[in-house]
Amino acid sequence: MSPQTIAVEITDAPPARLDKALALFAPVEAQLSRSRLVKLIEQGAVSLDGTVVTEPKTKSQQGQVWMVTIGEAVDYDTVAEDIPLDVIFEDDALIVVNKPAGMVVHPAPGSPNGTLVNALLHHCANSLSGIGGEKRPGIVHRIDKETSGLLVVAKTDIAHQGLAKQFEKHTVERRYNALVYGVPEASDPRINGLPGVAFEQGNILRVIANLARHKTDRQRQAVVKNAGRHAITRARVLERFGTPAVVSLLECWLETGRTHQIRVHMAHVGHSLVGDPVYGGRRKLAKNALPEAAQEAIRAFPRQALHAATLGFSHPVSHEMLRFEAPLPPDFHALLKELG
Repeated sequence: MSPQTIAVEITDAPPARLDKALALFAPVEAQLSRSRLVKLIEQGAVSLDGTVVTEPKTKSQQGQVWMVTIGEAVDYDTVAEDIPLDVIFEDDALIVVNKPAGMVVHPAPGSPNGTLVNALLHHCANSLSGIGGEKRPGIVHRIDKETSGLLVVAKTDIAHQGLAKQFEKHTVERRYNALVYGVPEASDPRINGLPGVAFEQGNILRVIANLARHKTDRQRQAVVKNAGRHAITRARVLERFGTPAVVSLLECWLETGRTHQIRVHMAHVGHSLVGDPVYGGRRKLAKNALPEAAQEAIRAFPRQALHAATLGFSHPVSHEMLRFEAPLPPDFHALLKELG
C-alpha cells in the first residue's frame, strides 16, 4: 500500500504545540496518537503549505491546514508462532487473554520465542493496524512468566495510548489470588509495627512501600526508603488452611503496578507466596497443622501461587466499562483442593 496523505485542519482554539494540535484535530479513522504524530513530525512527514517541519513543538494556529503523510506500518522483527491462546475478549481495538503460567509476555534475550507476543502476532495477523508504525501488539502491562491470568493488549495505536493512560493514572482494576504462608491479621503487632503497613476496615492489609532493584541481585526487587518507585498493595484473607492456620488464600489488588509488586510486598510483611523461588523459599510448617499430603503439595508446587483473576478498564475507543474474570488454573485449583 502506498503512503496516504491526510489533511488536518486546525480549528477552535488549538493547543500551542503542533503535535498536540494534530492529535486533537486529526480524523478519528486515521487512528493517530500523539506519540505516533511526534514520530511522523520528526521523520519529515508533516508539512504546511509545502514546508516540512520536524519539530513537534512547532506553534500551531487556528485556520492552518497541515498535511500528514502516513506510510504503511512496517513488519515487526519478531516471528509469529502458532501457539494456542485462551482469548477472553477481542475486538478491532484490543484483545484480552488468560496467560498460562510458564509463558513469557515479551521476547527477550533469554526468551526469543514462545512468548505471548509471538502468539499474538500469529493470532491477530492482519488485524494489527500498527503501534508506533510497526505491525505489533501493544503491550501496556505484564505479569511474570510463572504468574497466570489476565492481560489486555492493544491492536491499534489509539487503543495503546488510551490503555497506557489508564495504567498510568492507576484507574485499571487488577485483582489477584495469592496463596501465602501464614495469615496476615490486624492483631499481629509485628506487621503493624512496619513502616507504611496498616490494616483498613474489614481486616484489609495495606502496604505502602517503595520498590527498586535489589542492590546486589539485579533480577530481584526490594523495598527501599526515600528512593525507588511508589507502590501500594491491598490484600484481604479469603480462606485459611490448617489448624492452626499456616497458609491462607488472599485477594490482592494493586493501586500501582510495579515489577514483582505483590511478591515483594507480601514477603516484606512476612507472608511470602507459596512456591515463590525468589522471595519465598521453602518454609517448614507446623508438624500437624496440615495432613502430610497437603504439606507435600505445598512443598512441590513449582511456581509462585499467584493468579491475575480480575481485570477491569474503560474501553479506549467506545469508553464502555469492561470487567473480566479468569478462574484459577488447574495447578492452583488442585493445590487448594489438596489443602481442603
